Amino acid sequence: MMNELQLPKTTVSIPDGLSLITLGAGCFWCTEAVFQRLEGVEQVVSGYSGGFVENPTYREICSATTGHAEVIQVYFDPKKISLELILEVFWATHDPTTLNRQGADVGPQYRSAIFFHDEEQGRIASDLKAKLNQEQVFDNPIVTEVTAFTNFYKAENYHQDYYNQNGYQPYCQFVVKPKVDKLKKFFSDHLKS
Repeated sequence: MMNELQLPKTTVSIPDGLSLITLGAGCFWCTEAVFQRLEGVEQVVSGYSGGFVENPTYREICSATTGHAEVIQVYFDPKKISLELILEVFWATHDPTTLNRQGADVGPQYRSAIFFHDEEQGRIASDLKAKLNQEQVFDNPIVTEVTAFTNFYKAENYHQDYYNQNGYQPYCQFVVKPKVDKLKKFFSDHLKS
């Protein structure tokens, strides 16, 4: 196990014409389901990021000892959807004011986090966070971590496309579906047809 000061680095390949942002907003089943529905989002991959354990398993993530957050990698076409809109959806579809918690999911693996892939993304995310706090959009200050990307480990296959494959399960009905419904209500102009 490596210590936090020596985060393992991983590389990701970004197809030509696409951009990539890595987002943590609680359980990745929820976040994946939301972003898969946005026009301009080409691919969403669930995984683990920001920690100090290489190739963690879901069981290790759930132990809250790896430093990783449950995240999604969002591959998007910047000609069809802006990073600003992606971040607007990100902040609107989870509670960014609770530290290490989303509803009943508690622990650092559920933290609100943006892992940016270049300085421009970092600036945009930091500026939007400051603006939302200044305008007091939420009742409490946003605690979203805005950090340079260091690593990503793809989650086990059964976590990929989870809501679309398991929408009938109680967790999906009571936790994921309300977030998807909120997306449809407030961002209907930006959904895939």
